[in-house]
Amino acid sequence: MSCWTDYESPIGTLTLIAREGRLRRLLFPGAVPLNTDLRQPEAFADARSQLDEYFAGERRTFDLPLEPVGSPSQRRVWNELGAIPYGTTISYKELAERVGMPGEAREVGGAVARTPLPILVPCHRVIASNGDLTGYGGGLDRKRALLDLEAAPRLF
Repeated sequence: MSCWTDYESPIGTLTLIAREGRLRRLLFPGAVPLNTDLRQPEAFADARSQLDEYFAGERRTFDLPLEPVGSPSQRRVWNELGAIPYGTTISYKELAERVGMPGEAREVGGAVARTPLPILVPCHRVIASNGDLTGYGGGLDRKRALLDLEAAPRLF
């Protein structure tokens, strides 16, 4: 059985969806959670706490049980997204090379666009080869806000 909750963030109300204690989706405002059975805020205490720390600039990585659903090639791309260091960006082309799919930046871009756990799996850190911000499921304003958050100087 899956459950869900809303999370009030600086970039809008996010919806978290989990199944058997593992996060499966993070939805941006306006997206409708489908196939969810139960609103259960208490099941998301760790996720809420870690997101609070991230948005406060106190957390660089997440340590949560994740279960994104996708094809093997999508999961390979999503795993590599997690290796992009906080506060840095890479191009779709570079990401394609890292996952062993050189010359397939469009296919890799499609996998990035379908990341079911944005922010937790930092798909916002992928940009065009020329440095431009390109598509983001939460909108380019949110992508810019996340990149700006990570670029801000912090005392760690």
